[in-house]
Amino acid sequence: MAPSRFVVVGGGTAGWITAFILQDGIKRMKLDASVHVVESSKIPTVGVGEATTAAFHVFLRHFGIDIFDFMRSCEATYKLGIRHEDWRRKGYTYYGPIDDPHQVVEAPGAPSDYLNVYAVSVGKPVQDMHMFGPLLQRKKAPWTTKADDSLLALGPYLPAYHFDQALVGKYLKARSAGVEIVDNVLTGVERHAETGDVTAILFEDGQRLEGDFFVDATGFRKRLIVGELNAPWISYQHELPVNRALPFWLPIEEGEEIANYTRAWAQEAGWMWQIPTQFRYGCGYVFSDEFRTPDEAHAEIERVLGRKVEVRGDIQFKIGRLEKAWINNVVAVGLSSSFLEPLESTSIHGTIVQMMLFGAEYLRNPKEMGQEMRDHYNARVGRQVDDFRTFVNTHYVTEREDTPFWREVRANRIHPETKERLARWRKEMPRYEHFPQYLSGLPHTETQLHYPVLDGLGLLDPAVAKAEMARDPKLRSFAKVTHDALVKEYKQAATKALGHAEFLRGVREGRWK
Repeated sequence: MAPSRFVVVGGGTAGWITAFILQDGIKRMKLDASVHVVESSKIPTVGVGEATTAAFHVFLRHFGIDIFDFMRSCEATYKLGIRHEDWRRKGYTYYGPIDDPHQVVEAPGAPSDYLNVYAVSVGKPVQDMHMFGPLLQRKKAPWTTKADDSLLALGPYLPAYHFDQALVGKYLKARSAGVEIVDNVLTGVERHAETGDVTAILFEDGQRLEGDFFVDATGFRKRLIVGELNAPWISYQHELPVNRALPFWLPIEEGEEIANYTRAWAQEAGWMWQIPTQFRYGCGYVFSDEFRTPDEAHAEIERVLGRKVEVRGDIQFKIGRLEKAWINNVVAVGLSSSFLEPLESTSIHGTIVQMMLFGAEYLRNPKEMGQEMRDHYNARVGRQVDDFRTFVNTHYVTEREDTPFWREVRANRIHPETKERLARWRKEMPRYEHFPQYLSGLPHTETQLHYPVLDGLGLLDPAVAKAEMARDPKLRSFAKVTHDALVKEYKQAATKALGHAEFLRGVREGRWK
């Protein structure tokens, strides 16, 4: 019997992440199968800056990719969190560091999130007890140097990254040993007359490629999953009201310290992102065209920044997800599967988690992957994206009422699930146990990410936190000592940390291995 053929249609970051994970799973399970990636060199990729979560660091480590080599090759920078400006109200800024202090301190028997609860109970910003908190405010890297100029990590941590996604696709492609690359333009599809399965894809030069299982990584085009299989779409447009983006670049000036955060800056009809690579900022204004025309949005960008900008496109998108990401012998990943506004870097994170889940629990010989498996996978992935939606929607529970957009969002665009969670958390503090575990321990949007946002938006009640801490005076005493020690240690560590720009310069020059 001929080897099974897994065909990933579309390269780019999502396609190559998928190829890596499939190839790894096939080797681990000793399947008689090959992986093919179809992408066209005729279709250019424009990189305007992409942000990730710590799941990308886990991915790089899992595949033995040298982090500094990756950072050099992809002009990558650290992302230690998000700087949220003007969301709660104009003039108010808070940070969302992505590290978790609970993983640093061993406290057997302590309830989940006790440090978060303590911080809220005494009115201290949650971000201050994160190692990444003071590093974000000072734009520092999580490293210092020893006397011999070698690097010393400031502590155990899982960072995320910013990069030019066009470079990342090329980088992963160059390291994909054993993956067959097909450089061609897809023009058609052949399907089985009875089952409806895709059996081959056709190319503009008349060639065809047969396959047994296909991955749609064609981005917004959704060429297979929607174009051929007519997958239904679930819209999130009501509760995530931005639907258009104007991307542009800004230079990083000589001698400027480079941010180690994604800047999410609320504007009159949406928000502006700013993502640092090593040599420029990838930026954009993501807005609602119910409240701004593209020309008005462009004018607002230039007014706010006080400079002319060259807009590099006008991207219109539908926010939501597929009702089923896996239909027949086609599974969709990345932008083919779902799209949320880029506020919490859910796209690449979702691709990694979904494909790791697929590779660990569902990957088989294609003939053995039946409807029951598809239903199970679709339910888990659908719930994952719904959780992303609710988390991002929570960012819109703000005090702002200064423009028609913010008044509309506040009054009418908060999802029932968001309201339900916030109602619960007015009576009891958020806990890890409030988030059902259905992704086999893979990273997800749980309390680690929620607390800085809920705290930054003023959505947590110190009186509730104080009452919970009062139930266990010993725990409260331990939490106080631990919290204060972490805040002090991390503030001191930040004074010794390398500046982000200096660290990146050392990486480029090969000073550190």
